[in-house]
Amino acid sequence: MSPTFGHIPGVPIGTTFENRAALAAAGVHTPHMQGISGNRENGADSIVASGSYVDDEDHGDYLIYTGMGGRDLATGRQIADQSVDQYANAGLITSELAGHPVRVVRGANGNALYAPPSGFRYDGLFTVESHWMTTGQDGYKVVQYRLQRLPNQPEPEGVAEPEDDPAYAVTVVTRRIRNTAVAQHVKEMYERTCQVCDREVSILGGLYVEGAHIRPLGRPHVGPDSVNNVLCLCPNHHVQLDYGGIVIGDDMRVTERETGSMIGPLRLKPGHNIDLAHVRYHRALWPEA
Repeated sequence: MSPTFGHIPGVPIGTTFENRAALAAAGVHTPHMQGISGNRENGADSIVASGSYVDDEDHGDYLIYTGMGGRDLATGRQIADQSVDQYANAGLITSELAGHPVRVVRGANGNALYAPPSGFRYDGLFTVESHWMTTGQDGYKVVQYRLQRLPNQPEPEGVAEPEDDPAYAVTVVTRRIRNTAVAQHVKEMYERTCQVCDREVSILGGLYVEGAHIRPLGRPHVGPDSVNNVLCLCPNHHVQLDYGGIVIGDDMRVTERETGSMIGPLRLKPGHNIDLAHVRYHRALWPEA
């Protein structure tokens, strides 16, 4: 069955459901068991956040959501590695890349600050901002996603205010404040050419290049917005860095993760000292398959 993206007509935010059967009947989240509705081909249109995985985090306006697979149903603990190729996990990645909104349903067993007192509650549309691999609390590899609540949606009644943090700009959504001067400085160091391929992207009026953070800024990564964590990259290599297509070794050589092929050394100007801790953190997000 093809996914249905967006709100379900006749089901406003805050609508509660007694059980999963009622959720499915309303078309809000159709699977009766699994937490992710979707697949690689079409994308994922809904998730249930109910604290089923020990590595899940609910911060109100954003979620750190753990993918499917490897969990012991009897104990709730992780007993095997997860994979981005699992069909539902791949579905959330498809929605991330395509920009599809994802309906979020909270269950009563989730974070008490934001969970309904019983059953399930439809809490609105979120976007999948990023995904990565990490070693979970039980020692196994898990896929995780950051989902951010879309702005201009009503809050369900009785829900606590989203967490505040002085390091983040609080407007309609909570995001890390970026210091554009840092990225601009790094771009100027390399005269707006890519540190990986040494190429320029010419546009009307000049050269285009992007400032790329090695360790991501957003939670849970909380990388610093500093020169030792920023690269000057062309759009292609920026996307590859962000999604694990390329990784950087301790020797500052750039490798295609999928094939293991060496692209070459990362160009480094005097005074641009990359922190190895950020390079290693990035590699750990994208372990070899």
